Amino acid sequence: MYRTIEFELISWMKMEKRLPLLIRGARQVGKTYTVLKFGKAYFENLAEVNFELMPQFKEYFKSLDPEIISAKLEMALNLRFIPGKTLLFLDEIQECPNALMALRYFKERMPNLHVIAAGSLLEFMLTDDSFRMPVGRVQYLYLKPMTFKGFLAAIEQHSLLSYISEFDFNTEHDPVLHNQLLEYIRTYCIVGGMPAVVQCYLENRSLMLCQRLQLSLLNTFRDDFGKYSSRTQHKYLQQLYLKAPELVTHQFKYVDVAKDIQSRDIKNALSLLCKAGILHSVFSTAATGLPLNALLNEKFFKLLFLDIGLLMAATELDGNILIADDITLVHRGQLAEQFVGQELLAMCDFYREANIYYWHNDKRGSQAEVDYVINVGSTILPIEVKAGSTGRMRSLNMFIDQHHCRYGLRISQRPFEINSKIVSIPFYLISEITRLFKT
Repeated sequence: MYRTIEFELISWMKMEKRLPLLIRGARQVGKTYTVLKFGKAYFENLAEVNFELMPQFKEYFKSLDPEIISAKLEMALNLRFIPGKTLLFLDEIQECPNALMALRYFKERMPNLHVIAAGSLLEFMLTDDSFRMPVGRVQYLYLKPMTFKGFLAAIEQHSLLSYISEFDFNTEHDPVLHNQLLEYIRTYCIVGGMPAVVQCYLENRSLMLCQRLQLSLLNTFRDDFGKYSSRTQHKYLQQLYLKAPELVTHQFKYVDVAKDIQSRDIKNALSLLCKAGILHSVFSTAATGLPLNALLNEKFFKLLFLDIGLLMAATELDGNILIADDITLVHRGQLAEQFVGQELLAMCDFYREANIYYWHNDKRGSQAEVDYVINVGSTILPIEVKAGSTGRMRSLNMFIDQHHCRYGLRISQRPFEINSKIVSIPFYLISEITRLFKT
């Protein structure tokens, strides 16, 4: 399966002055698969060290000297390290903190050797006061679940991909392609973007088997907490993790998690789950100018789940309800808003933690909320997720008037149309927002 992050890996490989690369992301988003595929395609030698499967290799990192480390690894792996021709891949690096600290010395003493590390739940390790991150000596790349376009590529719907990629404001509406794409949107909402689940769907075309695998992944995430957190942390992580699927896309209130737990403890658990990529906080912003994060209000935020397919499984939603219904009506609109948020996050730069925002007005008599606010270049773009033929645009119009926006964006199952300052696009065009609205 092709991942767009492969472009970034190729660019990194060709850099004359490169840093060791640390690929970050939640469990099972495809970090290992992507790096191994890249390494086999572009290097003569691939030296893989998986600290979960090969814990004995931790001994080699008691010294942080990369020359000593590489000499020992060459012997153990029976593989010569040749700068420019060998990729050293340190997988599940959270299991060996010394290996993470050693990355800085690879940059300083063996800069010509290509080194990639990958890990999940790194933040649980970083909370240890004794650990020192090699700041400025490591380049981060963030990997997320597969997007809807990635799903279409996996199932080889190349004509539909071309239609999406070539769509512009002058494209004539094609009702047949439009309905086909909406059907695949419904399927994607059930399967989601976790690579193992997509692979299961490719091999079996069974949504039931996909859901069973999703439940297994959800249990794996939960079991990981016990490895990397204290007993006290584990208690709060478990409680928030189990409750979170019910709370996504609504303004978060600590009391909704548990009335008998102090907000401080839930806040700490939430921070860890967000940093581990399992949850994502969407903060409120005043959006009166750029950058949007300079105007956020940390007291008001909504949550998104890692993946829409996992969310469906966690909330025990029956996939059959997507067959006939507009997805904006399913589960009080949470499913559609999760899908849009997930696609918007995937549009963000691979080199930084993704952030999107929303806007709300709490003034008495004029309460309003816009689901998402992003910027395309210097343009602030408000986004509402609405049902097919219903849903008032009062909040979106209020935002447009107050912020003097050129456009507001409505995302739904409806075909593309422009009505005054409201541009309506269907769900399958979210990935094209930057291209379509770039001025």
